[in-house]
Amino acid sequence: MRQTLEVLSVVICLSMTTNSMALAADAGEQNFAKGESLLKHKQYAEARTTLEAGLIKNSSNVQAQFNLAEACRGLGAWDCAEEHYEIALHLDAKSRISGTREPRLSKMKVWQSLEEVTAWRLLEEAKGLLAGGQTPSDKMKQAEEALDGANELGLNNEQQAVYQQLQAKLPGRRSTTSPDSLKPGVSAGEAFPTDPRDIPMALVPAGEFTMGSTLKTDEKPVHRVYLDAFYMDKYHVTVGQYAKYLEATGKEAPPEWEVMNQPRHQKRPVVNVSWSDAATYCKWAGKRLPTEAEWEKAARGTDGRLYPWGNEAPTRLHANFGKKEWANHMALVPVGMFELGKSPYGIYDMAGNAWEWVNDWYDHDYYKKSPTKNPQGPATGKSKVVRGGNWLYVQEFLGSSFRYNAEPSRRHLGYGFRCAKTP
Repeated sequence: MRQTLEVLSVVICLSMTTNSMALAADAGEQNFAKGESLLKHKQYAEARTTLEAGLIKNSSNVQAQFNLAEACRGLGAWDCAEEHYEIALHLDAKSRISGTREPRLSKMKVWQSLEEVTAWRLLEEAKGLLAGGQTPSDKMKQAEEALDGANELGLNNEQQAVYQQLQAKLPGRRSTTSPDSLKPGVSAGEAFPTDPRDIPMALVPAGEFTMGSTLKTDEKPVHRVYLDAFYMDKYHVTVGQYAKYLEATGKEAPPEWEVMNQPRHQKRPVVNVSWSDAATYCKWAGKRLPTEAEWEKAARGTDGRLYPWGNEAPTRLHANFGKKEWANHMALVPVGMFELGKSPYGIYDMAGNAWEWVNDWYDHDYYKKSPTKNPQGPATGKSKVVRGGNWLYVQEFLGSSFRYNAEPSRRHLGYGFRCAKTP
């Protein structure tokens, strides 16, 4: 009798738990339906409150996350909108993999909305920094960097007006010049080179630097390396530059080229290129792929820093990372956006956006035996080294000492490159 009562008690508890979960899910759906209706009537504040209440009960509803982002966008709550657009994209990707029947998002629409609200967030950040009386030089620099970041994402007419007003508050800035006529990293009055072989390069002086770290076994031991002087491209090779190369050489385009080679992507890094594709391009441009040691010195300088910008953990102002889907090349951002993420030599995007092929073969234990002067990597191998992380990965992969490897024939939506040159 006692056993029977215990079994009945368990059954009743399970039933009550199941009913409670069902009621919570139903309550969430009611919030979602009401929130969507409020959103259609542009009652953004009420929609936000209602949708947030529903998501407390059921946070995995893709459409509700998207609707909340839209409500926040309507309120000008740019951080909130960014967060929930990204969550919606992540949940949508998971539902595609698991095969659930939830309605699919239009990824292009979501990515475009995400870029728009990010641009607004950066404009608002610059506006806040420039508000009030005389702005300190450090805040002035932060405001300038935020404006550059917003500009490179692309601005609509309303954003352009705000951008120009804020530009006028920065002494010596190009306030009368249309931002669309300028390219990243190019100063006012300087013509951006149309020939990809003339892309700006940074000089990395000769001398020693600290290579490796104690974080991973293939980064050990930490050791000092001397390198002769060399030049490194300031930016990843872009889609627009690669298009001119293909036109000039008649080489075969990489997979997904029709998707990448669109007007809005011309200043984003080209990806889906193999090691051979990258090496051939650099040779055509009168350059070469950097060695692994050259890449690491160009990224971290001589003070042993963890990231190109220093030891501060990565944020959205340093690098493009943490995205969930390639989204027809929208996951990448135009080169030269992240002023705060530059290396000590003024080189952009050495963390995030696109992995970078380097010349060396990969050997897990190479640092234990590598030369202390101008190391060139192993003589042979099965895989090549890629460096810098990309749009998909998180903090660990963005470290300047982090080593990764891939078969040289592999083409991937996260693999790009930049070139180096011997003086």
